[in-house]
Amino acid sequence: MRIIGIDPGTRITGYGVVEKIGNRLVHIDNGAIYTRSDAPLSERLQTIYSELCRVITDYSPALMAVERIFVAKNALSALKLGHARGVAMLAGVNAELPVAEYTAVEVKKAVVGYGKAAKPQVQQMVKVLLNLPEIAQEDASDALAVAICHAHCYQFTSLS
Repeated sequence: MRIIGIDPGTRITGYGVVEKIGNRLVHIDNGAIYTRSDAPLSERLQTIYSELCRVITDYSPALMAVERIFVAKNALSALKLGHARGVAMLAGVNAELPVAEYTAVEVKKAVVGYGKAAKPQVQQMVKVLLNLPEIAQEDASDALAVAICHAHCYQFTSLS
């Protein structure tokens, strides 16, 4: 089962693709979609959408997992993040993928075993779990963590 994880952002959107084969997780690809900070929001969202559609087409995942929005101190930042999440979810739904959402705490618990783990701990565990030669770029590593979380959680939700 192939899973794409998404760490949405209007400046940088991370993606990570993993394959669950039995009890093993295999790294397929990861990366980040960068947008120009001086571009209008609508153009940035279009870039995110079209690049995610390309990644979905290239890797044909069966499932998508997106990091759920957190409560930000800045309402405008939270609103922009919501837009990025929306276009990511739209790309998944348009590709007929089931889309799941996970909070940062859920992702950290699934990957590290502790919901308040620091970002470097999560990045190191992603590297270890996927046998990566080095720690992935920050947003891509976060996206891989979301995909790993879904691989673990999907197993349990599909049993019930």
